[in-house]
Amino acid sequence: MELTQLRYFIKVAQLQHITRAAEELHIAQPALTQTMHRLESELGVPLLATKGRNIVLTEYGRYFYEKLEPLLAEIYDLPDQLHALSHIENNTIHLNVLAASNLVTEAIIEYQKIDDSLHIQLTQNEENDLNDICVTTKLFYQHSVEEKDSVFVCTENIYLAVPNISRFENISSVRLEDVKNEDFISLSGAKQMRAICDKYCRNAGVKPNIIFESDSPAAVKNMISANMGIGFWPAFSWERINTKRVKLIPITDPKCSRDILITFKKNKTDNTKAEAFFTFLKGYFEYAARESEEQMNL
Repeated sequence: MELTQLRYFIKVAQLQHITRAAEELHIAQPALTQTMHRLESELGVPLLATKGRNIVLTEYGRYFYEKLEPLLAEIYDLPDQLHALSHIENNTIHLNVLAASNLVTEAIIEYQKIDDSLHIQLTQNEENDLNDICVTTKLFYQHSVEEKDSVFVCTENIYLAVPNISRFENISSVRLEDVKNEDFISLSGAKQMRAICDKYCRNAGVKPNIIFESDSPAAVKNMISANMGIGFWPAFSWERINTKRVKLIPITDPKCSRDILITFKKNKTDNTKAEAFFTFLKGYFEYAARESEEQMNL
């Protein structure tokens, strides 16, 4: 069966008149009659019967029409459905957030004030490469000449967060060697950040004594401010530090930092929305980095 045969049959079944059906289909009446005979032959059952000068549907014809008509309507509606789906997809950004989730969330909230028609689907999956934009982190990122994606790199210093008490009052910088006997508070969910800090410690011959882990930056910050321990804290991508309770000290040996990568993949037929958000996200990170640096220099 061909789609044309089915379309012709639907018209004949609706009008129950070969001549009028041929006129509306803009084909010759003999050609339409021949097409109906061929369709009946392929199906092996009679679909039409003559009644006077008109035709009527047989029992098989009625059954075939009732089943076929909604299916054919769906088929003809598919282009419009695909167009609508394409519109929805082009207005949806698949965002994989593996680092700096707090800052990314802030950026999303601010951007939706600019474009509330944009839909953002968030994932956190290191194995998932099917995304439009991915935010991740590496110790030292090296751009590959073969890389086709647009990659924005923002370097973020990693500080030592300590309680703002007299013991740390006059300390302006620190070596990891100096704190090897301290108790550490760690953010458990920050796998990539944790791996980077662990590597810095291993290279410095330091094994942090982690006494508490939490998936909440606020909890980590509160534990440090309560003088329960110290911890690593990135300059601007986590929650902002209340300097009255927690002090950030630069680590000079080794100098600790990480690269935050925002990767934009042009996966869509229309990348306008995704590219606009990518540009906004880059600017948001750049502003946060400048603001953090200015605060540390006060």
